[in-house]
Amino acid sequence: MAKKKEVTVEDKLRALYDLQLIDSRIDEIKNTRGELPLEVKDLEDEIEGLQTRLSNFSTDIENLETAIANKKNNIEEAKSLAKKYAEQQKNVRNNREFDSLTKEIEYQDLEIQLAEKHIKEFEAKIAQKNEIIDAAKEKIKEKETHLKHKQDELNSILEETEKEEALLIKKSEEFGNQIDERLLSAYRKIRANVRNGLAVVTIERGASGGSFFTIPPQRQVEIAARKKIITDEHSGRILIDAGLAEEEKAKMEKLFS
Repeated sequence: MAKKKEVTVEDKLRALYDLQLIDSRIDEIKNTRGELPLEVKDLEDEIEGLQTRLSNFSTDIENLETAIANKKNNIEEAKSLAKKYAEQQKNVRNNREFDSLTKEIEYQDLEIQLAEKHIKEFEAKIAQKNEIIDAAKEKIKEKETHLKHKQDELNSILEETEKEEALLIKKSEEFGNQIDERLLSAYRKIRANVRNGLAVVTIERGASGGSFFTIPPQRQVEIAARKKIITDEHSGRILIDAGLAEEEKAKMEKLFS
């Protein structure tokens, strides 16, 4: 029976850095999209809001037009009644009846004036709402043009990067499965808490990459020995030597290409 190969600390460091290189490449791809996905979503929401507003104003205008039609019917009824009372005045038997009908005619005249006043008010409101509708339609047109431009821009980037991103996400899972759960969990926790998502960094000019705090020479020797996992006491990042990093970068370049 073949003896199972022992996983050394160096193997773990290499696997971690490989995973970091893959995840950093995924981050780069996401960064090329920048704020575009958010901008597209915001524009879609704005257009939807404007269209809802348009729909509400259209409903208001329909209601006002119905109210105008009702007032016009009221005017016709009042005119008809006034005419009927005027005819009845011709056949009255006394002044009391004549005065009573005169009051009815006057009342109908007031009803007509009030209805006409309301019609003018409703028409003014319709004109005002139509102005707002025209402005909203113009704004929607502008936003839709802007949205199309942003969507085309985003689709172009997605077209270029979607396939690569999907492959890298798959590789990230594969490489992650090669690392023991406790170490993988620590890597992800560090990555979530540090700038640029860099959880595994090299020593640059005697300092931890990304933190710029000097690492004592003895500590640098321990890191280069690759016998234990060492973290930067200031940032919590896992530290590796430049030689290991260069070897893994060369290996991963082939995967990325």
